[in-house]
Amino acid sequence: MNTLFVEKLPPFASEASHLLHDLRESLNLPGIRNLRLINRYDTEGISDEEFASASSTVLSEPQIDTTSTSLGLQENETAFAYSYLPGQFDQRADSAAQCIQILTGKDKPTVFSSRIIILTGELSAADLNAIKSYVINPVDSHEQGVADAIQQTRVIPPKDIEILESFPTDSPESIRKEMSLAMSEADIAFTQAYFREKENRAPSLTEIRMLDTYWSDHCRHTTFLTAIDDITFGPGSGLIEETYNIYREVRKKLNRDDKPVTLMDIALIGMRELKASGELDNLEVSEEINAASIVVKIQISNLKSQEELDSTIHNPPPSIPNPSPREEEWLIQFKNETHNHPTEIEPFGGAATCLGGCIRDPLSGRSYVYQAMRVTGAAHPLTPF
Repeated sequence: MNTLFVEKLPPFASEASHLLHDLRESLNLPGIRNLRLINRYDTEGISDEEFASASSTVLSEPQIDTTSTSLGLQENETAFAYSYLPGQFDQRADSAAQCIQILTGKDKPTVFSSRIIILTGELSAADLNAIKSYVINPVDSHEQGVADAIQQTRVIPPKDIEILESFPTDSPESIRKEMSLAMSEADIAFTQAYFREKENRAPSLTEIRMLDTYWSDHCRHTTFLTAIDDITFGPGSGLIEETYNIYREVRKKLNRDDKPVTLMDIALIGMRELKASGELDNLEVSEEINAASIVVKIQISNLKSQEELDSTIHNPPPSIPNPSPREEEWLIQFKNETHNHPTEIEPFGGAATCLGGCIRDPLSGRSYVYQAMRVTGAAHPLTPF
């Protein structure tokens, strides 16, 4: 295994500079005098010569980085290191591995990455713990021993997946608190009953994490599908109340009074009414019930591309046909995304939603995305951390 430590030269160490400023301001730690940020790469499956080549072409930029195969600390420096949890996707390491594969033309190597932060200044143990809590996101990362991070040590394979033996019988409250689950206590109780009565076994950690992900607000739309039992309107909300009453009338006309009132139903009621009245006669119906596509007829001109025109000028055919424009059916798609990025439930490891989702989803349907708008709300931006 080969190891490389990469650090930006001082004029280009903008990320380290920003983090230093952030720690001083957000955590009120003016005693931090300097901060260094080092990326460590461990590679397996390539020769020493290939590693040397990758070090200056893939893992670093010689113009703005310094590199070394060993790292030491000064007496006045304090360091900590962290990396992604086993099994967590590491985009930096994966990109490096793909680039090295292109460089060598051989099988894709194994690349591990981690980060080392070196601090200088007056820091107590409590200050260091506060910095670690601020920098390391426990949802996807964990702290490494400094000695392990600095020395060239072989990566230890992850342990077998943990079986949660006490999950079926522990209290939902303690499970939710200990595992920081997005599920409610009622959801956890339901899951416990399933494994206890249907599966007759304890679940694995992976199963619970997967269930919790798919039970999250982003995947299950718990916010938008929650039944609204009662609504009150305060002073000055006459227009909102009037609009809500129109919604209730439309629900009754569409025979939807047996369905729960939800934010999702409110959002879709206009489409349902237009479809029922026949006014929305060009809606594209498919298995993807989340789509909002309409069928439109487009006039396709027969203007040639510049390349074709240039070819025609230099090599004119005996006769140039000029057929009339043709008509084709096309789909126009409209996409709403219900969440900010990152998501409200898990604000650090959240899914790429908001505009990212609005662009991603039509692209996956082979659409060309040409317009997007973001509407953002936030809490008070000056609230202390």
